Amino acid sequence: MHATIRVGLMWAMGLLLVAYVVGLMLPAHDAGVGAYRGLGLLTMLLPAAVCWLAVSHAGFRRREILLAAAALTSYAAGDSYYYLMVGTHQALAFPSLADVGYLAFYPLMLAALTVTLRRNVRGRASSVWLDSALGALGAASLVAVMINPVLSSSRAGQSLLASAVAVAYPLLDLLLVAAVIGIAALRNTRLSRRLVLLAGGVAVFTGADTIYATQQARGTYMVGRPLDAGWSIGLALIALWVDGIARRERPSPATRATRTSSTTTLAVSGLATAAGLGVLIAGTQVHMSNLAVSLAGLALVAGAVRTHLAFRRLTWLPDLRRQASTDHLTGLPNRRALYAEGRARLTDPQGQRRALLVLDLDKFKEVNDTLGHHIGDKLLARVGARLRGHLRTDDLLARLGGDEFAVLLADAGYDEATDVAVKLRAALAEPFIMDSLTLHTGVSLGIALFPDDGPDLNSLMRKADIAMYKAKASGVGHHFYNGSDEANEAARAQTVQELRTALAGDQLVLHYQPKIDLRSGDVRSVEALVRWNHPTSGLLYPAAFLSLVEESGMMPALTRAVLALALDQATAWAAQGRQLTVAVNLSASSLVDANLPEQVSAMLSDRGVPPSALQLEITEEFLMADRDRAGAILTRLRHAGVQISIDDFGTGYSSLSYLRDLPVDELKLDRSFIFPMAENVRAAALIASTIGLAHILGLRIVAEGVETPGSYAELKRLGCDEAQGYLMSRPVPAVDLDRWLSTR
Repeated sequence: MHATIRVGLMWAMGLLLVAYVVGLMLPAHDAGVGAYRGLGLLTMLLPAAVCWLAVSHAGFRRREILLAAAALTSYAAGDSYYYLMVGTHQALAFPSLADVGYLAFYPLMLAALTVTLRRNVRGRASSVWLDSALGALGAASLVAVMINPVLSSSRAGQSLLASAVAVAYPLLDLLLVAAVIGIAALRNTRLSRRLVLLAGGVAVFTGADTIYATQQARGTYMVGRPLDAGWSIGLALIALWVDGIARRERPSPATRATRTSSTTTLAVSGLATAAGLGVLIAGTQVHMSNLAVSLAGLALVAGAVRTHLAFRRLTWLPDLRRQASTDHLTGLPNRRALYAEGRARLTDPQGQRRALLVLDLDKFKEVNDTLGHHIGDKLLARVGARLRGHLRTDDLLARLGGDEFAVLLADAGYDEATDVAVKLRAALAEPFIMDSLTLHTGVSLGIALFPDDGPDLNSLMRKADIAMYKAKASGVGHHFYNGSDEANEAARAQTVQELRTALAGDQLVLHYQPKIDLRSGDVRSVEALVRWNHPTSGLLYPAAFLSLVEESGMMPALTRAVLALALDQATAWAAQGRQLTVAVNLSASSLVDANLPEQVSAMLSDRGVPPSALQLEITEEFLMADRDRAGAILTRLRHAGVQISIDDFGTGYSSLSYLRDLPVDELKLDRSFIFPMAENVRAAALIASTIGLAHILGLRIVAEGVETPGSYAELKRLGCDEAQGYLMSRPVPAVDLDRWLSTR
């Protein structure tokens, strides 16, 4: 129904307007005067009706539509009064009630434009608002020239009110034109598509006003001429604009900033500057009003300021380009710069050999997780500086992101790339001293050669990346790409996906290795070791998949899965009457989670397992990486009743002070100390002193890797508390361990 009424009003407004214009062009005669006056009144009333229909469609919350409807209604009311008085041949004083309706149109329309801007135009830069001001001032200066005859005409015998009303019309026209031109100069506004209707309507309306005022001042205006259609046409175009914005659906924030053409903006500001300059030049030849000259001068000032801002932006462009191609953390070229410069170098007509090296720091994630991103960022900056110091000036070094760097070597083949790779690895092997911390890092490098491995940077980057993962997985330090690596990379990606499936399913199993009490021979605890029961490859040991778990960020999930399996088995043993403590290894990346103590406590509580039945084995590497974090997490775990064991004790480059400060229950001597103890007196002395130190501190000490009766007997003689190793039992499934325990 609403759509039908709207279409009918639109057709009626258009047809009546055409009929009115045609009628005004025909020779005037007395019989048609009444008809054309009635037709003219209808052409004023119908645009107001269209606006009120738009109000009913959009609702009263759209204040710009409501104000525009009120503006057109006010003008139509004034015109109705005018036609009524003229039609009844009554004398019409100036100003009259008709002028009240006419004049109210302007502030209402200006208010509608203001609300429209506030609704549609978000925060703007100063240059954008200067464009708007410049356009408005330039247009206003031209309109001021056009209305000069009206402003300067003598109105002898008129009252002050009449003179003020007479001058108000052209001045309000000037404001209306300036406002619309100012909107046209704005960029990023959603008004651009329908702005032509508004601008056209205001231009025709104010043009009719200006011509009418000029003719009135000269005494040449005659009713019934085509000029009378100007107001009707202007109001009809404004009504079409109102209808358009009422029917437009409010866009989402993502589509809110529809750009207008920057060419249009420049054209508006350029024409406005030219208009102001033209008015000032013309003012030197003919008399111009002070208003026109002032507005033209302000337009030129705005144009000068806008030009200054544009010049400043041009001077900023090189710096902005530099920032866009520079890594803010290291000051090195970024990935974008590498691709831009690298492509240019690879297309060099001289056809030099090139080598692309992709570098990835080893275990950098643990630095971030244990020491924090602040230390990680400082380490990356130091790494970038050290790499740059070991390269030639014509080699291109860039940071790709994260802990990855790339080097494009100039005039380098296999041998040159090998030399650089060895040199860079040696450089990064030197320790970094930061904030009283000594950090050791390594790097894995993948190398692809141009043009042998690819004709462009994209293919070289992909192949060097594959080679880097090969180097990281094999631990060789650097690796040159070869054709078989493609298949290896595909297999690696497939294995990662299979690992995700294994974690979500039931493919992980635990084997248990008993710890023997060397005094009594009893077994009070076991160590849980994870295995992957692969659907096609069979039982896989940790060396086959743990590095991939770590690289792909799945270690916390694996830790939770292993803890769940171990605690379920502890529950089953408790039900059988076996009180065994289960030890679970935790990696450094698993221990950075501040919620770990609560998670462990919840898992114990859910199964009804006493906390003392769980022992967590951690390495010295984690303890020394971040003493404060280690202390906080371990203290919370220890307060919950969980036992803490230090695995691989004695293999790290660490201070023994953590034994004094951290809540530790047990030390596990690494197998590297156990093997030589039978033949090496110094090794036996180290073990004896370590056992004595542990006992003085009130700690248990466990020897792992015990494989000979002689080692077993010597450890017992030295007072070691527990031992585990192949001599007693390999890691076996829980069922086999039950059988072994029953037959001892």
